[in-house]
Amino acid sequence: MKNVLIVDDSDMVRTIIREALTKNGFNIVGEADNGRAGVEKYAELKPDIVTMDITLEEMNGIEALKEIKKINPSAVVIVISSTVYQSFVAEEIVQSGADDCIVKPFDEEMLMKVFNKFVN
Repeated sequence: MKNVLIVDDSDMVRTIIREALTKNGFNIVGEADNGRAGVEKYAELKPDIVTMDITLEEMNGIEALKEIKKINPSAVVIVISSTVYQSFVAEEIVQSGADDCIVKPFDEEMLMKVFNKFVN
């Protein structure tokens, strides 16, 4: 069972991700509603996978992604954001070390297709 940290400023999105992943055998070890808290929780909890929104308070998702990769270069971070539509953002996400991207809105099937790539 993989441990997951969910970082998103929307309670509703965190709930959707939590319910879908829990139903499919993932363990949610923590949640954060801003980038800074996400980095702190990553350092504390050392999850197997992190979901990261881009538009966050205190520290945006790209900055938080870079900080997590400094802590652990092999950290698996999946960006889940509506801002991925913009090509310059998508390029920056990839350059920052994201392992995959999911565009909001998403459904459970799409979420699981991406997450199952990291189950080994």
